[in-house]
Amino acid sequence: MAEINMQNSVENEALGKKLFSMIVVADTHLSEQDMVSNSPFPVNRLANGRMKYVVQDINALAPDFVINLGDLIHPVPGVPHAYKDAVARFLEQTSNLECPQYLVPGNHDVGDKPIDWAPAGVVCDDYLALWEEYFGPHYYAFEHKGIHFLVVNASVINTGMPAEQAQQAWLEDYLRQHAGERFFINIHYPPFLTEPEEPEHYDNIAEPGRSWLLGLMDQYEVEALFAGHVHNFWYNRFGVTDCYLLPSTAFVRQDYSEMYRVPPLENEEHGRNEDAKLGYLQVNVYEHGHVCHSIRTYGQLGGEQTVLSAQNRCTPVHPLEQDHAPLGFDLRQTWSEVLEIPPSGGLDEFIRKPVRNDYPLMALWEMGVKKLRVPLHDLQDDYVRERMAVLQQHGHEFTVFSFGLLNETERDCLLQHQALLSSWELAYASQDLDKVAGQLRSLKPVLDLPVYLSRLHTHADVKQNGDRYFHVINHGFKLDDQSRMQEVLDGCDLRGVIAGFVLRIGLNQSPADAVAAAAEMAATMEMRCSLHLRLAGENPAEANYDDGAIARRIASSLIAAKAQNRVDVFVDTFADNDRGYFVKNGVVDRRYNPRSASLVVSNLYSELLGVTGLQPIGSEQAEHCEVQLFSSDQQVFALVLPEQPVYLKQLSMPCVVEGPARLADLKIGEVMPLEWQAGDKGLLLDTEVLYQHPCLIRWQKG
Repeated sequence: MAEINMQNSVENEALGKKLFSMIVVADTHLSEQDMVSNSPFPVNRLANGRMKYVVQDINALAPDFVINLGDLIHPVPGVPHAYKDAVARFLEQTSNLECPQYLVPGNHDVGDKPIDWAPAGVVCDDYLALWEEYFGPHYYAFEHKGIHFLVVNASVINTGMPAEQAQQAWLEDYLRQHAGERFFINIHYPPFLTEPEEPEHYDNIAEPGRSWLLGLMDQYEVEALFAGHVHNFWYNRFGVTDCYLLPSTAFVRQDYSEMYRVPPLENEEHGRNEDAKLGYLQVNVYEHGHVCHSIRTYGQLGGEQTVLSAQNRCTPVHPLEQDHAPLGFDLRQTWSEVLEIPPSGGLDEFIRKPVRNDYPLMALWEMGVKKLRVPLHDLQDDYVRERMAVLQQHGHEFTVFSFGLLNETERDCLLQHQALLSSWELAYASQDLDKVAGQLRSLKPVLDLPVYLSRLHTHADVKQNGDRYFHVINHGFKLDDQSRMQEVLDGCDLRGVIAGFVLRIGLNQSPADAVAAAAEMAATMEMRCSLHLRLAGENPAEANYDDGAIARRIASSLIAAKAQNRVDVFVDTFADNDRGYFVKNGVVDRRYNPRSASLVVSNLYSELLGVTGLQPIGSEQAEHCEVQLFSSDQQVFALVLPEQPVYLKQLSMPCVVEGPARLADLKIGEVMPLEWQAGDKGLLLDTEVLYQHPCLIRWQKG
């Protein structure tokens, strides 16, 4: 392994030992010639070039194998000459893969499922024969390290064809013979998009085939199902089965752009060329489960740029793969809403399709974020609460917040479902403190949940502090409120009743200093703190679009919180707030595509995975750049936060370091060696390295 790869190797206690990694891709849609397509959409001409990049990227990751979920090519089998030539292109390009690949037939490969309004030819024996001529069996199984991978041809389900009957008998027999073992089903059409009972449309499997397949999944406790066809990401849980619906490597199904409350950009072909949503999944399989990492390809073309090797890129971390992840997000906007996609006249014309936007979830998984803050109302909603339970199994920890006394319905809900929560934040008005404290004391015998108190700020507080008054709601204690918090704790007899307090960090406060001060205060009071990191100022009319400043602020908060054990941080904005009050960018835009801060969170969590004993050891201010220093049990870290591109020539270092340095660009995710040498006043760094984004440098301790 390259000597710059100093990342700790971590075995997750719950997941066990990692067995292998695999890649799952979907809907590659190759055409018979490069930059040619029979599609009316220009973006389809890029599919071949985009697949070339995917092959390069997969080779760099060196998985054990690849599964392609179908629609390998774009020309349908009803156009035999174009089909044959496209098959040749596909086989030619994928011959460059440096690992085995397993293929699943899609509707472009063997024909559509049996629907009366099908815009293309329906599956038939002739089309299946073409597939078998070029690719082999259209349903089969293979085994890898004790796990069974089942390839199912969804197009033949519900057809009544002999092929359907043969596949059905084979699948039932295979599952029966291997009952009690681990199964992954790979299929093109998903059984459903949102709910098992949803009506049939172009993008799911109709009854009775749907119930047949779901029944087998339930009976034999299939671990995971991977499906394509929809060119967008969804995640569902059916029984114990994780169901992943994949994006495409070629283009986005633009009918689903209706999931967002903003229009597509001008260069996105009405949503079809939204390249941030193109990509595939890397699946890490463990002794006791698996996790999926979304790899965004951004529509890159093969040969355009050098693909980073696995050793030279930050390794993504799923929430299940890390234990201490103290920085989370306030989910202010709806995150589990089911809406209806209107008939488009393209693929569906006779029904609205009910769907849920799961790109917020995809972004959270990419960042490795565990902690999520939601209103108590989410817990009261049956559908949202069920979703919370599902995501809890993927490592997410939910904090609910409320204001004032709970009514009977809220109280009963909180008590009944407290196992879904990691904490409860309760905001109160000063005049109601005694009543709120009394309710908390009465709940203590039946409430096994950490409670954090947050004080509402009034007009009188603003006048007393001499601040300018704005007609807005503020809550949370301030860093100089320790005496007030102690008074609440002792005067209301809340010692042993609450776990801590909510503090707010203003936009002009240093996150690192605030986290350190909060941790010291919490230790003195033998409590914990939940810090709310604001991305907006006090004036609701001022907007914050500074992605660089937001990324630096969040990076500083994350590593500072990792260096404490009494402080959690909630960033107050996850997705952009592009209208209304306190307009500001989040870590993802309104289409839930990542901004700089999202990438920084992902890569910083990656670089700090498995680091123990982290503590701050100093900081220094260079020209247009702040550097924060941390030490762990074995390593020393420098978080570099440039306000503009700078060359960092010298760095004070309060402890001895040795060996090669590893530099990670936290926006790009690139890892590289960094030359350095000891000087009279610290470390002399490579003067040719330009720091343009937040970066993390690490050394071994001397």
